[in-house]
This record gives sequence, structure tokens and C-alpha cells, in this order.
Amino acid sequence: MDKWLSEDPAPKIPAAVAVDEEWEMSKERRKHSPAFKAKVALEAVKGEETIAQLAARYQVHPGQIQAWKKTLLEGAAGVFNGNQDKRKKGDEVLIAQLYQQIGQLKVERDFLWERSGP
Repeated sequence: MDKWLSEDPAPKIPAAVAVDEEWEMSKERRKHSPAFKAKVALEAVKGEETIAQLAARYQVHPGQIQAWKKTLLEGAAGVFNGNQDKRKKGDEVLIAQLYQQIGQLKVERDFLWERSGP
């Protein structure tokens, strides 16, 4: 009888391969909320803990924390430059124009409806 046929048909998987397969299955990309990113970035800016300690605590790559910290510091000046007021005024003007256009379209619709007759 052939020696290959007499052995157990199920191959033995080394432990290292099994761990690698488990790692591959758990490598789903996580999406963090803006609030979570801000929280972690603020703690990184405070400097009370190292980036490595924060990474271990929040289970995030240290490079990701550095990127969030950089984004926070670059965008912090935008909070104080007053663009929000300008944007709000622009939105109000746009809303007024849209209401005016809606009113005009309603008048045109009613006019055409009356002209078309029964």
C-alpha cells in the first residue's frame, strides 16, 4: 500500500499559519468617528502620555495618532478666523434666493394651469 494513502488525510496546519489566518480575518478597516479622532488628538497635544501609550490604550497605530494631531493643529486656526460667520451669511442669502425662485415657479405653474383649462 502507498505510504501517502495510509497517512491521515487531513493535513496538519502549523500553529504559525493558523495565527496568520486568524490575523488576516481580523484585519478589517475600522472607521473612527470625528469625535474619537478629536479626543485622541487632543490627548496627544496635551502630552501627558506618549504617543505609544495612547496607541496602546486606544488600539490605534501611532502614525495615525500623529496624523490626527497634525490635522488638529493645522485646522485649529480656522476656528478663530471668522469664516463661519461669512459662510452663515452666504447660506442665508442662498436660502432667500431659493425661496424667491420657488415663489416665482409657483406663480408660473398656477398661470399655466389656469391657461390650459379643464
